[in-house]
Amino acid sequence: MYRVIKMYGDCEPWWFLDGWEEDIVKDREYASYRDALVAYQKEWVSLSEIFPEKKSKTGMMTAFWNPEEQEWCEECDEYLQQYHALLLLEVNENMPKGLQVKREKSRTRPCRIKN
Repeated sequence: MYRVIKMYGDCEPWWFLDGWEEDIVKDREYASYRDALVAYQKEWVSLSEIFPEKKSKTGMMTAFWNPEEQEWCEECDEYLQQYHALLLLEVNENMPKGLQVKREKSRTRPCRIKN
């Protein structure tokens, strides 16, 4: 089983910080890798045509952004870049816990990482 996940938030997708699941805006499951890859590629092309900046890690995790798309964080007392992220993941027991169970804790903000 494979998942193609689209996210929107203030962290790149490869961090998998507590509460990252809250940023998921679209989540589709596919039985075959080929079907998941085709869906990922279509979404990747679409996002790359909209957003001027992109960065990929581990092959199937990409963050897209527009440098002007930032939101004020009261807690951080600064503007945070907003990312449109795309992931293709194989679902199995070795995946991050967040993919398996919804967390009830509050989210870790990027500004807390800097401290």
